[in-house]
Amino acid sequence: MTTTLPTRAISPRVATRAASLRVAGGPDLTASADVRASLVGALARPAGGPVARRRSRRRLGPGRRIPYGAALGPALLLVAWGLASATGVLDARVLSAPWTVVTTASDLIADGRLLSNLLTSAQRAFLGLALGVGLGTVLALLSGLTRVGEALVDGPVQLKRAIPTLALIPLLILWFGIGEEMKVLTIALGVVIPVYVHTHAALRTIDARYVELAETVRLSRWQFVQKVALPGALPGFLMGVRLAVTGAWLALVVVEQINATSGIGYMMSLARSYGQTEIILLGLVVYGLFGLASDAAVRLIERRTLSWRRILAG
Repeated sequence: MTTTLPTRAISPRVATRAASLRVAGGPDLTASADVRASLVGALARPAGGPVARRRSRRRLGPGRRIPYGAALGPALLLVAWGLASATGVLDARVLSAPWTVVTTASDLIADGRLLSNLLTSAQRAFLGLALGVGLGTVLALLSGLTRVGEALVDGPVQLKRAIPTLALIPLLILWFGIGEEMKVLTIALGVVIPVYVHTHAALRTIDARYVELAETVRLSRWQFVQKVALPGALPGFLMGVRLAVTGAWLALVVVEQINATSGIGYMMSLARSYGQTEIILLGLVVYGLFGLASDAAVRLIERRTLSWRRILAG
C-alpha cells in the first residue's frame, strides 16, 4: 500500500518543469511538497540572479563619488584662466596670468611678507570663529531648551540677523577703535547667526519620543542635554559651522582693509594703490584656499561624527 502525500494544485508551468526533470521509472516529483516548494521558488526568481537585478535596477541617487571631484571645478577654472591669458583674451593689465601670480607668490614667500600676513589673517579668523561658534552654541542651547531663554534670547538674535554685520562696523570702530578687538568682534558677529539658527532649529526638531523616553527613564536635565539634546542637534550645529567658516573669511576680507597694518587684506589694499593686480589676485586665491580647506575640515569632521547616518550623498 502506497501513501500519497497531500498535494495542492500547481500551475502548468511548474508541472511542465517537473515533468522535464522526471526520469524513467522514477518517482513523480510533483508529489513531493519539498520539491514543489523548491521548484516554485526557482521559477519565482528572475532570470540572471541578483547580479542581473542589480544591473537592471535604475539608480536614483547621485551615483558613485568621483575621485578628487572637489578639485575638478577649480582645476577647470584655472585651465580656462590660463588659456584666456595665453591667447590674449585677457589683458594682463586687467587680469594677470596665473603664472605671473605664481611668480609673485614665490617672491613674496622668499622675502617673508606673504607668510607673515598669512599668519596674522589666520589668527584673526580663528579667534573670531572660536568666539562666534561658542557664543552661538550657548545662545542656541538657552533658547532651544528653555522657554525663558527663548523669550530673552531669540528676539534680539533675530533682530541682529536682520542687520548686516558690516553695517555695525562704524559703531564697533567708535566703541573699540580700529585695533584687533574690532576686527575679531566683527568676525565673531558674522559667525554667531548661522551657528545659532541651525543649532536652534535642530534642537526644536528633536523627536518628541526621545524626550518622552528620557522622562520615562528619569534622566536629569544635564543628562538629557548630554545624551539627547546635543547628539540630536549635532547635524544642525555642523551645518551652522560650515556656514560660519565661510562667514568668517568674508568678514575678514572687509575688516583687514579698514586701517589695517598687516594681513592679506592689507596687502591687497596696498597693491590696489600701486595697480599690482597680481598681488590682489594672489590674496583672493589665498582667501579661497583657506575657505576651501576650512570647509573640507568641517565636512571631514561631519562624516566622522555622523557616520551612522545613511544619506543620499553616501
